[in-house]
Amino acid sequence: MQIALAPMEGLVDEILRDVLTRIGGIDWCVTEFIRVSERLLPAATYHKLAPELFNGSRTRAGTPMRVQFLGSDPQCLADNAAFACTLGAPVIDLNFGCPAKTVNKSRGGAVLLKEPELLHAIVREVRRTVPAEIPVTAKMRLGFEGKEGALDCARALAEGGASQIVVHARTKVEGYKPPAHWEWVARVQEVVGVPVFANGEVWTLDDWRRCREISGVDDIMLGRGLVSRPGLARQIAAVRAGEEPEDMSWAELQPLLLDFWQQARRKLAPRYAPGRLKQWLAMLTRTYPEAVALFAEVRREQDCERIDRLLAPSP
Repeated sequence: MQIALAPMEGLVDEILRDVLTRIGGIDWCVTEFIRVSERLLPAATYHKLAPELFNGSRTRAGTPMRVQFLGSDPQCLADNAAFACTLGAPVIDLNFGCPAKTVNKSRGGAVLLKEPELLHAIVREVRRTVPAEIPVTAKMRLGFEGKEGALDCARALAEGGASQIVVHARTKVEGYKPPAHWEWVARVQEVVGVPVFANGEVWTLDDWRRCREISGVDDIMLGRGLVSRPGLARQIAAVRAGEEPEDMSWAELQPLLLDFWQQARRKLAPRYAPGRLKQWLAMLTRTYPEAVALFAEVRREQDCERIDRLLAPSP
């Protein structure tokens, strides 16, 4: 069984990957997507979105990181994937699940689920081009508007050479609205001969147990549920090991929240850093009452030094 941290554009950057993987339970993580259209991207683009490449493609905690691409041109994707491998990418992941309108309008992400033959061509070309020892994996949704083509898409990915498939168990049109259709993950696993990961609507241990029972798969990718409950992967890993699954307390999370803020301060301009903190805090309010109170204090705050004082540990 593997537990993966989902690649979420504009949310799970290298700072949050660093913090969440240090908590424990995550077996691997994925970069935000690298959009490829018509040219070979420079090394600087990869190092900006995946600075872990400088560290053996691992986070500070030692968690392996995969490089994800988004696009529709098989040859251009393959060329960029091969280049990423020369920079140290240990796994190439292909995004066929992004529901963003701007991405779909430019023929990327979930809109490609309308064209299973193109999915096959992309994976086949990337698989043919990158070194044989580098796995190629893929993430998909159940379809664009309906689910009737989900199995054809999954077959296309597997037959093209994907060694793992993550299934976000909703269509593009369904977005992030509950429920996730975990029963379709089981149907996908029935028609492909590669490991399938379930993804979508796993917010708690009980959700994970239901997902595993309904989907029939052990492997899981956690997204918003893990960002909102940072100890969730550690809890699942504890159950997997036959241990007591202790939840993460606010007191345990506070130093990591401070570290996240300090990293954001170093990386981002003062006008942007507060927004990153508020983004994560807003998601933490789902789990922690203390986050609700803190979010209320920083919600309209733009002064980084005042935020420093609000996050400083009590004497």
